[in-house]
Formats: sequence, C-alpha cells, structure tokens
Amino acid sequence: MRGKPQAQSDFLTVVNLNARVPADHPLRAIKRRVDSVLQKLSPVFEQLYAADGRSRIPPEQLLKARLLCALYSVRSERLFCEQLGYNLLWLWFLDREWAEGSFDHSVFAKNYQRVLSADVAKLFFAEIYNLSRQERWSSDEHFTADGTLIESWASLKSFVRKDGTDAPKVRAAKADDPGNPSVNFRGEQRRNATHQSTTDPASVLYRKAHGKEAKLCFGAHLLMENRHGLCADFTIHNPITEPEPVVALRQLDQHTELHQGRAPKTIGADKNYHQQGFVRGCRERKLSPHVACKERVQVPGLDRRTTTKSGYQSSQRIRKRVEEIIGWIKVVGGLRRSRYRGQERTQAWGYFVAGTYNLLRMARLELATAC
Repeated sequence: MRGKPQAQSDFLTVVNLNARVPADHPLRAIKRRVDSVLQKLSPVFEQLYAADGRSRIPPEQLLKARLLCALYSVRSERLFCEQLGYNLLWLWFLDREWAEGSFDHSVFAKNYQRVLSADVAKLFFAEIYNLSRQERWSSDEHFTADGTLIESWASLKSFVRKDGTDAPKVRAAKADDPGNPSVNFRGEQRRNATHQSTTDPASVLYRKAHGKEAKLCFGAHLLMENRHGLCADFTIHNPITEPEPVVALRQLDQHTELHQGRAPKTIGADKNYHQQGFVRGCRERKLSPHVACKERVQVPGLDRRTTTKSGYQSSQRIRKRVEEIIGWIKVVGGLRRSRYRGQERTQAWGYFVAGTYNLLRMARLELATAC
C-alpha cells in the first residue's frame, strides 16, 4: 500500500539530541576529548569574565564552533550560524538545546579579544597535544619539521609603494574604476622593502621556489611527532625575516621548555634544512639532524656517520607524513588562504585548525586499535 506524506505538526515536541546521534559516530570520541580539555581551561575562562552582569554565550560553545568550522570546511562564521539553527548534530556537539537554536555571527567578532584570541587558541592547542601525550599517542623523542605558505586575504593590487607615490601608468589605470581598477604593473619592480599591501600590511610578497609565482602570504611552519603523525606545534611567521630552519629550532626549544625539559633526540626534514646553521643548531642542542642531503653539498656535522644509520632512514620515510597534515589543514581546514587579516588572527585560526586535526587523528587511532 502506498504511503502518503503527512504535514508536520505545529505542536510542541521533545527531541533528545543525544539519542539522535549514533553511538559509534566519530564526533563522540572528539567531543569526549574536547570536553575534558575545556574543563581544564575552565579556570582560565573564569578570569576572563566579570562576576556579575548579563549572562553570555559560554566560551566552550565558541571554541567548539571553531572546531566544527574546521571539521566540516565551513567557509565563514555567518554560514556556520545559519546552518547551526537546523543542524541537530552541531547543536548536540555544542551542548545547546534545540529550543536555543543558533546565535548571531557577530558573537565571534565581539568575543575575539576574550576567548578567541591567539593566546587562548595556543592554550587550547597545547592542552589537546598534552592529552595526546597522556593517551600515549605522541612521542617526545622523534620529530619532523616542514613549512608551507598561507595566502593572505589580500590581492596583488593592494601591494603598492609605502610612500604613496605609484608609478605613472599605475595611477592612470586607477582612473577607469576606482573601486576595482585594472592595474598594470609590468616593468615595475615591486619589493617588500619599498612596497606593502594596504589590505594586510603583515603579509609579504614571496615565492615558494624558483619558477613559482610570487604571492602575498604568510609562512606556516609545522612540527610533527613521528609516532602517529600528530602536529606538535604550528607557527605563522614571516618567511623572509624568519626562514624555516630558524623557526624549526625555535619550536624545538619551546617544546623542550614546555614539556619539562624532555628534549627531542632526532629531527627529520627535507633538503631545505640542509644548511650549516640548522645542522649546527641541532648539534648544539644534542639533536641528531636527520635531514635530506643535497647532492654535492657538504655540511659539517652531517655525514655518513648519521646518514647510514637505520634511524635516519626511518626518519626520512616517516617525514613524508607531515605533508598529510599540511594537505588536511589547507583543503579540509580551510587554511589554504587565511580568512582573516593580520598575522595574529591567522595564527589563532591556525591553532584551532591544527588542534582539530589532532583530535580527529586521535579519534581515528582509537577506532583502529579497537578493531
């Protein structure tokens, strides 16, 4: 017998969000870990809010919203708030009642300085990584370093001279459409020393390698632990003033200081780190530099006494996993191009995306070991 559709009732209904989510849903393992991390950060949140006044949206829900944006590749906060009103899974993850619905997207901007800043994001990322150490998913001995570029939220048209004196043909081109001019920079030498973006002054004009196009971007550097490929650190930097080998050494020092002096033993990297300064810095820190060697280039401190060992071969094989993290952060996490202006806000969003990757990675490892 053919069934007939029935109009939905307008009466009040009771929906148990927890019962609607399957018991084996991947978000359950992520939510359990996030809740434990946020419970540790609760004293920090208490200091950020006044004791009296109007009750605001809990900071835990704002941080969880950041994770959902990265997990489900939501391109904007406005779109997230629009979908939150009818997405039962997201409401359950945020611990919001069905009747509460969504909130206004301006809440993210108003709470940036309080709970969504780079400092809070760094604490949030650090607690997630500490949780992986407690669950013994991560290692304190063997690491991999690699860098990439994050495009800034600025166009090449905004990259003009700092003194405000544009070339004559550039000024003439702006006359056709002041809002979106057709600018011709052919024949003009544009350098970071003389030019700067008016949209995002913190970004720099940089190219990844010879033959590649130059873009306005930030540098992003990752430190990966080698046991299960978790992101141990994520740093947004200026790729010109702070090269990748310099940032890698600084991340290693910060990791040693943060984890009670447990210094790493090895660090794997590609040929970009085959430099005398980086190898010497590793030796000074009693680190074994498992760096891919360039042909016909000799660097003191790295010879066959290191490259012929089995540990070096293992580091060179495992270091390729860092590309998986970079790919996920850019494609799924939406960090191929920064959605914010400025290095600080880009750094905050980077911590949230990298922390989300670690949570997803731990959930998948737990499922794989249970099978």
